[in-house]
Amino acid sequence: MSSSKTLIKTLIKNPTRIRSKYQAKQLHAQFLRTQSLSHTSASIVISIYTNLKLLHEALLLFHTLESPPVLAWKSVIRCFTDQSLFSRALASFVEMRASGRCPDHNVFPSVLKSCTMMTDLRLGESVHGCILRLGMDCDLYTCNALMNMYAKLLGMSSKISVGKVFDEMPQRNSISEDVGIDSVRKVFELMPRKDVVSWNTIIAGYAQSGMYENALRLVREMGSNDLSPDAFTLSSVLPIFSEYVDVIKGKEIHGYVIRKGIDADVYIGSSLVDMYAKSARIEDSERVFSHLSCRDSISWNSLVAGYVQNGRYNEAVRLFRQMVNAKVRPGPVAFSSVLPACAHLSTLTLGKQLHGYVLRGGYSDNIFIASALVDMYSKCGNIKAARKIFDRMNLHDEVSWTAIIMGHALHGHGREAISLFEEMKLQGVKPNHVAFVAVLTACSHVGLVEEAWGYFNSMSKVYGLNHELEHYAAVADLLGRAGRLEEAYDFISNMRVEPTGSVWSTLLSSCSVHKNLELAEKVAEKIFAVDSDNMGAYVLMCNMYASNGRWKQMAKLRLRMRRKGMRKKPACSWIEFNNKTHGFVSGDRSHPTVMEQMEKEGYVADTSGVLHDVDEEHKRELLYGHSERLAVAFGIINTEPGTTIRVTKNIRICTDCHVAIKFISKITEREIIVRDNSRFHHFNRGSCSCGDYW
Repeated sequence: MSSSKTLIKTLIKNPTRIRSKYQAKQLHAQFLRTQSLSHTSASIVISIYTNLKLLHEALLLFHTLESPPVLAWKSVIRCFTDQSLFSRALASFVEMRASGRCPDHNVFPSVLKSCTMMTDLRLGESVHGCILRLGMDCDLYTCNALMNMYAKLLGMSSKISVGKVFDEMPQRNSISEDVGIDSVRKVFELMPRKDVVSWNTIIAGYAQSGMYENALRLVREMGSNDLSPDAFTLSSVLPIFSEYVDVIKGKEIHGYVIRKGIDADVYIGSSLVDMYAKSARIEDSERVFSHLSCRDSISWNSLVAGYVQNGRYNEAVRLFRQMVNAKVRPGPVAFSSVLPACAHLSTLTLGKQLHGYVLRGGYSDNIFIASALVDMYSKCGNIKAARKIFDRMNLHDEVSWTAIIMGHALHGHGREAISLFEEMKLQGVKPNHVAFVAVLTACSHVGLVEEAWGYFNSMSKVYGLNHELEHYAAVADLLGRAGRLEEAYDFISNMRVEPTGSVWSTLLSSCSVHKNLELAEKVAEKIFAVDSDNMGAYVLMCNMYASNGRWKQMAKLRLRMRRKGMRKKPACSWIEFNNKTHGFVSGDRSHPTVMEQMEKEGYVADTSGVLHDVDEEHKRELLYGHSERLAVAFGIINTEPGTTIRVTKNIRICTDCHVAIKFISKITEREIIVRDNSRFHHFNRGSCSCGDYW
C-alpha cells in the first residue's frame, strides 16, 4: 500500500510522465483502490485525461464531483475549446460562475478563445468585465487572448454593424481605426508585461486594418524592448511593402530574415514571394520559392497568384501542374488563382480539368471558386456552362453577378445581360464600378444607346459612383458602333478626366468600320498626342489609307513607324486539339476545297482592308491566309464532323474573315466560336451571334 502511495505521489508531481490512456486509467484505479480520490486528486486525474484529449473519461469523473474545484473546471473548459466544442466551453464557464467558483487566470484564455471562435463579442466583453473585477487583467496570457479576441471580433463587427452607412462616409480609415483596434490598443498599453505574442497580435491587427505606419512603428518599438521580431511578425508586415510597392524596405526585411536564419520559414517565404510578385519582381519571387526547403500549399499558391498578377499565365498553369504532381493538395486560393489564367489563355480543356479537381476536392460551394469558374467558362467560350454554374450557386455576390453579366455581354447576349443586371439590383446587391462596365459593354455590343445612357447617368445620380475611364470608353464604343461618330467625338472631348489613347482608340476603330477617314485623321492625331507609340492606331490608319487607295499617306505613316522602331504585331490565332494549343500566323494558304465550296455558295472576298498595292487576285490570296481561317481549317481537318470549333485571335476579326467563317459554318454544318480581342462570335448555319454588329 505504501509503495502505491509513493507511486501516486511521484506521478502527481510529474503528470507529464503519463503519456497514454492506459497509464492514466492505471493512476485513476490506484486512487480508487487506496481510497484517496479526493476533489484535489480527482482534479489532477481530470487534468491528465484532458491533456491526453480523453474528454469522455474526463467528463465521467468530473460529473461524479459534487462541487468541482477550479482546476477541474479549467481542465474541462480547456479540453472543450481544444476540441472545437466552443459552445460547450462557454456553457461550462457560465455554469462554473453560477456554482460560485471564482475562475483563476488559467481559465480565461480558453474562454476568450471560445468567444472569438463563436464570434460572440457581447459575451467576450462580459468576460473582459469579469477579468477586470477579479484583477486578472495583469496576466500575460489572458491579455494576449483579449487582444486576439478584440482584433478579430471588432474588425468583423465594424464591417457588419456600420454597414452601408460606413461605405458612404468619407473618413473610412479613421473610423476603421476607432471601431476595429481601439480596444486592442487599450489592452496592450495597460499590460505590465508583454511577450512576442502580445506584440504580434497588435502588429497584425494594425496591418490588417490598413494602419501600416502604426504597424511599422510597433515593429521598431518591439526591437527597442529587447524582443526580436519572429517569423509571424515579419510575415505580418511584409504585405505592407507589397501594398506600398516599397520593395527596398521589403528587401531590408529579407536581409534581416537571412541574417537571423529564419529565411527557410514557410510563412516568411510565402510572404516574400507575395511581396516580390506584387512589386512586379516575379524573378525574385521565383528565387525565394526555389530556395524554400519545405513548401506548403501557401507558398505554392503565392507563386501561382504572383504569375497571374504579372500576366504570366502559362507559367501559372505550369506551376499549378507541378504543385499537383508534388502531391500538394490545391486549396480554394490555388483554384481562385489559376482559373483566371485559364480564362486569359482560353484553355477550355484545362479549365474543365480544374473544374473536376474542384468537384473532387469538395470546393464547388465556395463562392470565390464558383465565381472564378463562371468567369473561366465565359471567357473560354462556353457561356452555357457558365450560366449553369451560376444558377446552381446558393449565394451570389457582386463578383459572381458581374462575371455572368460580362460573360453574356461578351457573347452578344445584351438583353440577357441587362436582365441579369436588373435582377442583381432586385436581389439587393449594389452594382460596383465593374458591374457598370459589364452592363455598358452589353449595351455597346447590341447597340442599346438609350439604355446605356440611363445606366451611365445612374452611376453618379443613384449610386454615387464616379465615372472612370472604362465607363467613358464603353459609352464611346457604343456611340461609335451605332454610327454616331461626331457625338462620340464630342463625348470624349468633354470627359471629366483627360482621355487616354485607349479611349480615343475605340472611336478610331468605329471610324474604320464606318469608313469615315476624315474624322479618323482627327482622332488619330489626338491619340498620337497622348500616346505616340500606340501601335493599334498606326495599323488602323494604314488600313484606312489602304482601303481608300491612299498609298502615299500609308507609306508616309509606315515610314514614321519604322523611324520609331515600331513593328506591327503579327495577327495570330490558336486552337486547342488533343490537350495541346496549336498557333497560326497569317501567310499559309487555307484549305482549298472549303474555299471552292464557299465561292459556289456565293462568297466574294472583301479586299478593301488589304494593306498592299497589288492586284485583286493577289489580295484574295492574302486574305485566304489569315490566321483565324487557318485555325478553323485545322480544326475541321482534325476533328470529327459536328465537333464545335473554338478559335482565339489576338486582334479584331476582319470583315472578310467574318463573312468567310459564316459560309464555312454553313458548308461544314459546324458551330464555330471565335474569340477576338473584344468579344465572342458564335457562327452557326451561316449566321453569327453578333448579327454582323461588332
